[in-house]
Amino acid sequence: MAQVNGGNVVEMANIIKTFPGVRALDDVSFDVRQGEIHALVGKNGAGKSTLMSILTGLYPPDSGTIRVRGEVIDHMSTHRSQEAGISIVAQHARFVPGLSVAENLFMGQMPTVQGGFVDWRLLRKDANERLERLGLEIDVKKRMEEMSVAERQLIEIARALFADASVIILDEPTAPLPKHEVAMLFDFVRRQREAGASFIYISHYLEEVFEIADRVTVLRNGAEVDTVDVSELTQPDLIHMISGETVERYVRPRREGVGEPVLEISGLHRKRAYEDLHLTLHAGEVVGLTGLEGSGPGELARGLYALEPLGDGEVRLRGEPFHPSSPSNALEDGLAYLPRDRHGLGIVPIRSVSNNITMSVIGRLTHWLGMIDGGRETSLVDGFIGKLGIKTPSPATFVENLSGGNQQKVVVAKLAATEPRVLLLDEPTQGVDVQAKVEILRIVDQLADDGVAVAIVSDELLELIDTCDRIVVFYRGRIAREFIKGTDEMTPARLLAAIEGGAGEAAHAMA
Repeated sequence: MAQVNGGNVVEMANIIKTFPGVRALDDVSFDVRQGEIHALVGKNGAGKSTLMSILTGLYPPDSGTIRVRGEVIDHMSTHRSQEAGISIVAQHARFVPGLSVAENLFMGQMPTVQGGFVDWRLLRKDANERLERLGLEIDVKKRMEEMSVAERQLIEIARALFADASVIILDEPTAPLPKHEVAMLFDFVRRQREAGASFIYISHYLEEVFEIADRVTVLRNGAEVDTVDVSELTQPDLIHMISGETVERYVRPRREGVGEPVLEISGLHRKRAYEDLHLTLHAGEVVGLTGLEGSGPGELARGLYALEPLGDGEVRLRGEPFHPSSPSNALEDGLAYLPRDRHGLGIVPIRSVSNNITMSVIGRLTHWLGMIDGGRETSLVDGFIGKLGIKTPSPATFVENLSGGNQQKVVVAKLAATEPRVLLLDEPTQGVDVQAKVEILRIVDQLADDGVAVAIVSDELLELIDTCDRIVVFYRGRIAREFIKGTDEMTPARLLAAIEGGAGEAAHAMA
């Protein structure tokens, strides 16, 4: 861990913030030193986002003090926050996809020549020079839509540094990233810390806190629990601070026997995605699909849900040929999909919990006159809120006002309402707190007990081991190995060997 370079850059003291009926922050203090990475953690709804919204000027505090480099800022606004060198890099980087890297870096400040035209040569030269000073080798002429998610995050951080930001808030920066890109992001952040930049790191991935952070502050129910040097903590200590209790890993009991085949895949192939896939999912079982990014599991899930081409080969659902033309067609046939990007594809944030749960089955709730049967709708929504433990003030609450874990439960409820025979879950616990992860995995178990065939696409190996009856490892578009629950072979080390080396290297590693 790097040595912290200087004194406090930001100090927030005794911050109180109340929304109608809720005290979101209760006398919270938080500081960031020069040249440090300070993690801010807590359950969904603990107050992290509210505290950062106050620091960046989106919300005014009811009371409390904010100092930046010793100067008290009485009325923080977004403009004053930026002037003070505070910037936020959100989980979903903000950029214009069709414009080049250089154009995105200098948005609103592009150099011009006489007549007001953009000086393209100078723009690209300056962009190259600035990125090189930060140790980044990126083709600035490429469009942003061509960059990987990690590269977009790096560019967003670089843009903040170019704007003289000295305190950068990283809000769940690794949630959309495969693991090899997380390492690239962390290397870059460490280099900027060594150069004197400060970072506030918000994440539910606690192992990353121990990898990247110098100190950690824990919030619980809007109050500060403690601020501790990471070197003085263990992960169980941190989990206990976050939850206020000991959170046990959820381990799904081994099931004896499986139901009938529900989804049968034979000889399926799609160019540059996967080839010669043979896979069967049975009623009542949970199957993990894992591998390196781009090795096939995610592509298969999206293909089965008609978000991407499915390819050629035989696929049968409940014994009938299955080749959906659209997601709605897949749902009608009994296959549902929870996307990795719940904000982009899973929920409608500005609609109510009730609307989100029922949108996929609204036809079933409609009278022949075209009116929705309010009683049936209420019964359905209340049933899922109770069964899945969705914490919401009311069914009429907009989903955007729920915590990340409860948003994820709403998506699961929406899919479960369709009564699917097959449920595909792509990183179902991504970006939710440790307690919500356990709750979501329990829900998966319940759905399997109801006879649903569940497939989980994930690279969280411990979660897959705890939850799945089988784990299928993909390597370069092919199924390399299959691991069965309850055997000595289903261990993180052996799974990782298969993921990184395919069947041959995995077998060699186990010899």
